[in-house]
Amino acid sequence: MSTKGKISLIGAGPGDIELITVKGVRILKEADVILYDALVNEGFLDYNQTAEKIYVGKRLGRHSKKQFEINHLIVQLAQQGKKVVRLKGGDVSVFARASEELEAAQLFGIETELIPGISSYSGIAAKHQIPLTKRGESESFWVITGHTAKGNASSDIALAAQSTATVLILMGIKNLPYIINEFKKHKSDSYPIAIIQNGTMPNEKVVLADIEHIEQAVEENRISNPALIVIGPAASYAKTVHYSSYINKQLVS
Repeated sequence: MSTKGKISLIGAGPGDIELITVKGVRILKEADVILYDALVNEGFLDYNQTAEKIYVGKRLGRHSKKQFEINHLIVQLAQQGKKVVRLKGGDVSVFARASEELEAAQLFGIETELIPGISSYSGIAAKHQIPLTKRGESESFWVITGHTAKGNASSDIALAAQSTATVLILMGIKNLPYIINEFKKHKSDSYPIAIIQNGTMPNEKVVLADIEHIEQAVEENRISNPALIVIGPAASYAKTVHYSSYINKQLVS
């Protein structure tokens, strides 16, 4: 009989404690050990009072554990026959390094499962009633990382700036000057942008401005990561934002 346990990767959603799937909660309650990320609401840990909890969060320039260490740890724990949960913010299939952890587990023949979560981009947009697509206005949307593994801005941003799509950029504040410069090449100064920090959480902060004034609005409102940048006409539909004083009045008329 195999002594190998099981590894479950669960998407915890954008942050709100209620935005997790029923299946995700069930698997969380059954876990022997929970490894959780920096963007996970720690309130989720209360669903399981007996499991061992291990923080393995990563922020830009501040990693509690390197990715290869996390891979090794989940395999080691599963080989002890434990039910291991990797709790990740948003959806595990979007910029979450899920494939690296799955591959590590599968190399050792460990059973794995992926429990999808509400992505941060769609969950935050929904809270603010931002339509990612709208007939006659936006036929598609791009979801782009704000920085690559090396910390650089993604080259896809330059391509997205040329489209009519709604553009959503995750963790892009560090590279905001580059992002704005690329959009200025193709869009007017009045093109709308919303930036939402800590979306769906009690400490959420929001600014809505145009390309011309968004950097000033970000600086004065002290917006930082984790943040979602929404660029395009869809941003102007946000219903629950505290409007920046720099917003083009045409956007809220």
